[in-house]
This record gives sequence, C-alpha cells and structure tokens, in this order.
Amino acid sequence: MKVDILTREYPPKVYGGAGVHAEELSKVLAERIDVTVRAFDGPRTEADIPAIPGDDPKGSLKVVGYDTPAELKDANGAIKTFGVDLQIANDVDADIIHAHTWYACLAGRLAQQLHEIPLVITAHSLEPFRPWKREQLGGGYNLSSWAEKDAYEHADGIIAVSGGMKQDILAAYPNVDPDKVFVVYNGITMADFATPADDDPGWAVFDRYHIDRSKPTLLFVGRITRQKGLPYLLQALHFVDKDIQVVLAAGAPDTPEIAEEVKTAFAKLDEERGNIIWIEEMLPKPELNALEHGCDAFICPSIYEPLGIVNLEAMACGLPVVASATGGIPEVVVDGETGYLVPIDQLHDGTGTPTNPDKFVHDMADAINRIMRDPELARKMGQAGYERARDKFSWESIADATIEVYRKILEK
Repeated sequence: MKVDILTREYPPKVYGGAGVHAEELSKVLAERIDVTVRAFDGPRTEADIPAIPGDDPKGSLKVVGYDTPAELKDANGAIKTFGVDLQIANDVDADIIHAHTWYACLAGRLAQQLHEIPLVITAHSLEPFRPWKREQLGGGYNLSSWAEKDAYEHADGIIAVSGGMKQDILAAYPNVDPDKVFVVYNGITMADFATPADDDPGWAVFDRYHIDRSKPTLLFVGRITRQKGLPYLLQALHFVDKDIQVVLAAGAPDTPEIAEEVKTAFAKLDEERGNIIWIEEMLPKPELNALEHGCDAFICPSIYEPLGIVNLEAMACGLPVVASATGGIPEVVVDGETGYLVPIDQLHDGTGTPTNPDKFVHDMADAINRIMRDPELARKMGQAGYERARDKFSWESIADATIEVYRKILEK
C-alpha cells in the first residue's frame, strides 16, 4: 500500500499540533507501508527527513516540499495556499491520499478527482468553529471555509482525533455520512519526552529567561490565537496566588491585533502580580522538554481544542494538567485523576466564546490554586497522567488504526 500525506507543516517547519501529528504518523506508517509526504515551505534536505523507527521497516518514507509560486508572493494567504495545493494535486501518486487541515484540503480534493483515488482527511480543527481566522485571512477565510467544506463532503473517509471532534464534524457538515467518520486519537512518542540528563543543554532555558526552579511554577505552551484562550488565562492569573511563578511559552501570534491584546494584558498582569515570564520565541524541542520537566503543573485554557496534543505532551513529562472541559480535552485529561477540568458553557455561534466569561476565569483560577497548593497531590496526578499517555495514546496503535481505515476505504 502507498499513501501520500498532504500537510502544511512538516519538519523543520512545525509550529503546531497538526505538524507534530503529521511528522509522527508518517514515521510509524513508514514502518508498515510506503509513505510520501507532500508539504509546504519548500524542498527538504535528507537531514530534514525524520528517521523511520524500528529495526526492520516494511515501508519507506519520502518527503517532497513545495514553494509558493513567485507570482503569488504578495497574494492573500488563502490564495498562496491554493497555489501550493495545485502543485501538490498534480504530483500525487499513491493508492490513497491523506490530507491534514484546510491547508491541504484543496490539494486532496483535486487529486482525488484528477487521479481517481480515494481521499482521507484528518480533522485537527474546523473552519466553522474558528471564525477568528477572518482576522488573519480576511476574505480568504471564505476560501478556506469553502475548500474545507467541499473536501469534507466528498471525502471517502474522515478521521476525527477525538469523539468530540466527530460530533463537531457532523454538526458543521450535516451532509457528511456519519459512517465515513472514524475516531483515531492523536498520539505521543513517550521516548521524546524522557527526563533530560542533568547536563542536557535544554536546561539552559531556565537561566536564559531567569526562571527560578525553586519556586512552584505553572506552565502554558501554545500559539497566540483565539482558540488557545490565552486572554482568559491572563485574566485568571490576577486571582492566582502571587507566590506561584508562571511561565508563558507563547509565540506565533495569528494577527497583530491579538498580539497587541496579549501584550497589553501581560503588561497589566506583570505590574499587578509579577512573578511571570513570557517566552515569545518558539523553543527548540530539548528546551521545551526541559521546561516541562522543570515545572510543576500545566495549564490549557483553550476555548476550542479537538484533542489537545499539548496536554498529552505535558502528561508524558509527568505534569498534572488544568484544562478547559471543551472539545476532545475530557477524553485526554481525567478530572480529579490526571488534573482538573474547568467547566465552560459556550456560545454555539462558531466562536466558542464562554457564555459567562467571569465564571470561566474564576473557575480556572480556583483550579490552578487547588493543584498548586498541594504538591503531593499534583505529583500523584502527574504520575497518573504519565501512565495514561503511555498506555492509551501510543503512535504504534494509532498507525495500526489508521491503516485499518485505509483498508476499509480501499475495499469499497
């Protein structure tokens, strides 16, 4: 069997959970079948291609990168995306196509028709539930929404990364046949999150940003985008014990507007309570791993999260997690066992805005204070989270489940 994986992100250009998913899935699939990854951001060198795990792989891994056409360099972001999609669609050569995120939806849909081969899409997020993307894309949001809708309604199979995501797919696209939607969770490579050695260079992040390892420390990791809920966290931190050190590893803002909003909120918070460090750069993996192992708890304030791979990564490092009870998060974080879930009632207008923002903010602060004031309970929750990540979310089982989806579709 040969599959072409179509993705916006792939090493060394990975900035979010969908990119991590595409990288890890392609590696474990390549142990079993022949995989060609077709990705944005230009050609890859041999050094950029991840190694296939296992001693005796039965498949192969090839990576092809595409640049935005020169004549589109000043175009709207959606038009630039479509320019790359057209190139990818022309080159697809496989038994089955597997597209990830709206960025690759047009490529997948066109390749499905052009080459008459089945299309599978993995749903990491959905445009109807991310209307704030209009801030980033303007009228291009209409195009991204169209490309996603057309691909979903004509796909031969859709993989949802959680049961909550499957419900969202069927709500957003009622014309999709529920029998074509398969739940296959995101995964985690536990070895990537092992405790760093004492002399690991990743620990340098603490000195560089003057993070005090003797203080109880709460960690946030995520892009600055509406769905990640960072503005709500910044409000909640006004009500969190001031002795708790807070580290925000938050970069890659979607728009100048939200970047300025977060900057203003951070300055106000820093003036009022202090004891807060903002890391704006995207940290390399060794430093992020050291940071997660050196902190005491993890916070995920998202208002939209199909699964929340950042929570899995934190759990793999033994951190207890405080997270919003939205989307697929409750399928990862077990309330009272691996952390705390913060209840959230949300508008059903596509924005996911909390109906009672003040309650959401105060409940989040209460959960943070609760977990941070009891270090022994936090340690036990972190251990339980580690075991859950290890036992329930391995990439090997996810690869097998994904290949089973391919087989069912090809048999039809």
